[in-house]
Amino acid sequence: MNIIFFGPNGSGKGTQGSILKDKYSIAHIESGAIFRDNIKGGTELGKQAKAFIDKGDLVPDEITIPMILDRLKQDDCKKGWLLDGFPRNKVQAEKLDASLKAEGIKLNIVIEMILDRQIAKDRIMGRRLCEKDNNHPNNIFIDAIKPNGDKCRVCGGALTARADDQDEAAIDKRHSIYYNTDDGTLASAYYFRDLTKKDTSIKYITLQGEKDLKSVTNELISKL
Repeated sequence: MNIIFFGPNGSGKGTQGSILKDKYSIAHIESGAIFRDNIKGGTELGKQAKAFIDKGDLVPDEITIPMILDRLKQDDCKKGWLLDGFPRNKVQAEKLDASLKAEGIKLNIVIEMILDRQIAKDRIMGRRLCEKDNNHPNNIFIDAIKPNGDKCRVCGGALTARADDQDEAAIDKRHSIYYNTDDGTLASAYYFRDLTKKDTSIKYITLQGEKDLKSVTNELISKL
């Protein structure tokens, strides 16, 4: 089962990806980790990517896509993979589709997590970290995991907010890229959605991200 997963920051996409990884024993591949691993490992592609990153430039698709393809060929992907964080625009979607076909790598499922932009923003800005365990879920804008004042709902530990979660301008910038249906990330998702009209072997799944975690998981599993 090979999957590309789309969803805005704040949608819970990463959490659902981890659930699928454990349930189906597939590799959960995050695009940022691919860059870090190649740079840390000193691969030729990593060196080329680092040269662009050090200058503050975007890494060209001609470097990024070969990195991704190399990752998808590794042993832990033999049972399947879930790609998270790429493609980010329509051109990348077209190039990735062509590259997968050229390598004989079959894409089975594309998942789109649907979530209102303001709700996604609130969820990011509402996240709180417990001093005792960052994995304790606390969010001031989600009733099911709302903390007890400034105390963790799980253990009572003190809560803090990450600085980048409160950077409204940065959140808006990321979301402007994601929600762009002309040439942004949603445009890349819709490229694959339209592709399923021609290639019925690819399944396009939509999830309602405003639901609680368990409901989204149940919806996802039922549609796979």
